[in-house]
Amino acid sequence: MNRLLIILLLQLFPVILMSQGWDTPADKKGKLSPFKFTDETRIVGEKLYLLNCKSCHGNPGKANFINLVPSPGDPATDKIQHNSDGEIFYKVTTGRGPMPSFKNALSSNDIWNIISFLRSFNPKYIQAFQPEIKSAAYPGATINISLLLNKKKDSVIVKLTAISPKIIVPVINAGIKLLAKRTFGMMPVDEDKTSDMKGFAAFKIPKGFRGDTAGNVYFSLRFTDEDKFGAFSKDTVIKAGEITIPQSLVKDRAMWNNVRKAPIWILLTFSLGVMSVWGFIFLVLFKLRDIYIVGEYLDKNPGKEESELK
Repeated sequence: MNRLLIILLLQLFPVILMSQGWDTPADKKGKLSPFKFTDETRIVGEKLYLLNCKSCHGNPGKANFINLVPSPGDPATDKIQHNSDGEIFYKVTTGRGPMPSFKNALSSNDIWNIISFLRSFNPKYIQAFQPEIKSAAYPGATINISLLLNKKKDSVIVKLTAISPKIIVPVINAGIKLLAKRTFGMMPVDEDKTSDMKGFAAFKIPKGFRGDTAGNVYFSLRFTDEDKFGAFSKDTVIKAGEITIPQSLVKDRAMWNNVRKAPIWILLTFSLGVMSVWGFIFLVLFKLRDIYIVGEYLDKNPGKEESELK
């Protein structure tokens, strides 16, 4: 009985979740992109959408999204387009149910680029954007972020500065996190940090941290308290990793490899199996041939006994 109840609840949960709607906090609805949407941002957004969103939402305007409960929906329809930019940003960032959170997989700029692509399917859309990233903690000032590799090349040094027409001061007590781009998303580097009284923070780079063929690593710095300091990310490339030469997955012998490098035992087993199957087929054919010959002989010599043929 308990098992049936649990199964029933699991089946009803998506329906209940869908019926509740997906409300965005009031202070998140008005969030605006830090840059103007252009053809370039749409092209970048399309690539990111195809990589991260198409598998569930399908091609915008084609209604070929996958069958889930609740339904992911077509981004080109009013169901999604009626959301403000801030609402879409919030939902992509936080996720819910089968919709994953892209908070650590995509930078803020990546998400805004995706929104730029989605809005290209709405002819009535008129963008409002915030060209300067301003902080509620430093009214009237913009936040400048710089990332540098220290001399030992084992840490990334971050400097935060608030700049206004009147003053330039360090940004203190700001929670920040550093992410590095990996094959399947963004990976946190070290623990979250807080800027000191001079606006500095340091993220330690793990030993053996892998870069590209030149040792470069794509970093993205973000504030942990976006309500206070803004949903802003500083993206840059620093030569902070070990030079990594991509290795082919089929370099050595493996079960999924080609014939030239497949394990010997696989080749022998496969060959013996094929020979056994064909041997059995030929045996059956020869037996059928013998039965056919015996049948023809008996038809032509009806007086012969079957025992005489043995």
